[in-house]
Amino acid sequence: MIYEYMGIKPKIEKDVFVADSADVIGKVEIDSGSSIWFNVTIRGDVGYARIGKNTSIQDNSCIHMTNEFDAVVGNNVTVGHSATIHGCTIGDNTLVGMGATILDNAKIGKNSIVAGGAVVLEGAVFEDNSLIAGVPAKVRRKVSNEEAEYLVKHAQKYVDYAKGYIENPIKDITDEYNLKK
Repeated sequence: MIYEYMGIKPKIEKDVFVADSADVIGKVEIDSGSSIWFNVTIRGDVGYARIGKNTSIQDNSCIHMTNEFDAVVGNNVTVGHSATIHGCTIGDNTLVGMGATILDNAKIGKNSIVAGGAVVLEGAVFEDNSLIAGVPAKVRRKVSNEEAEYLVKHAQKYVDYAKGYIENPIKDITDEYNLKK
């Protein structure tokens, strides 16, 4: 669902896929080619959330912020399932692994990988081309040129998946199964 909050409506480009079970609320901007998957929450109630071009926010992820720090996700970013993005900045061409948490005022440079389950602490700053892992998250090594190229290709896969959902909308067929209630 897409919600107006306190008179502010999200700005979403026409070619963006937003799953029916996702919630996009208030001061949120989603750029062209992006996808917001099932059970995602993007809450622009106390600040601003921006999702760049060709970016996928995958199932069960949450994006929020504080009144001090907005949530800004760059272009060609993949945010894996069940990630928490809170009041931080994520650079272009970055992969945030499943279950990762990035906290307030953290900055992830472009062409980076945040490993699944990593916890990026408040105010942490990581340079471009960083592979970040652990609790608390630390740089483990530099992302290679080949890996950086793959990050853009991976983001494009989700642009294509989203086009499939837009062109072939899913249909609720629950009643066909006669399940007990």
